[in-house]
Amino acid sequence: MLFLPVLAGFAAGGSLIVVIGAQNAFVLRIGLLRRHVLPVVAICALSDAVLIFAGVAGVGALVRAAPVALEIARWAGAAFLIGYALIAARRAFRPGALEAAMAPEMSLAAAALGCLALTWLNPHVYLDTVVLLGSLAATHGDGGRWLFGGGAAAASATWFSALGFGARFLAPLFARPVAWRVLDGAIAVLMVTLGVSLVVTP
Repeated sequence: MLFLPVLAGFAAGGSLIVVIGAQNAFVLRIGLLRRHVLPVVAICALSDAVLIFAGVAGVGALVRAAPVALEIARWAGAAFLIGYALIAARRAFRPGALEAAMAPEMSLAAAALGCLALTWLNPHVYLDTVVLLGSLAATHGDGGRWLFGGGAAAASATWFSALGFGARFLAPLFARPVAWRVLDGAIAVLMVTLGVSLVVTP
């Protein structure tokens, strides 16, 4: 019976995490470049775990009661996403920018900061992990809710590991520059769409 909350948490966490979003697009690109994959995957998984267990602990009520904080995150997140979209669009339309973006000098600090910004400046991550998963965890009782949270955190770690380290299997497809340009073009469109949605969605 103790396995049921874990399984429920894994299923719920996976259903929220395995979607096309800014964070997943960033991890996929890092995985394709094969640079700083482990730190980026670890940042994503640990960030989700912190947020999930905060929700299990009952922080969701505080998040709902702090609309100003979510509003600040909403505008900051929109600005970051649109800025990142412009960088991706520049790579897609200017081959020189693409070659620079794939240079071996890409720093760990840049990758880590980008990952942290895409994770913590997205207000939806608080609603999905802290509020929604926290509420679902509460239905499993005092003991079961922590098992539920563990299952959800495990789903996050599994997904980001598969996405980051599994991206290398797509390497033959991305051996051609045109494939990178298509990917960056798609990322630019995705980032702009998400950034605008943060602004126009109340």
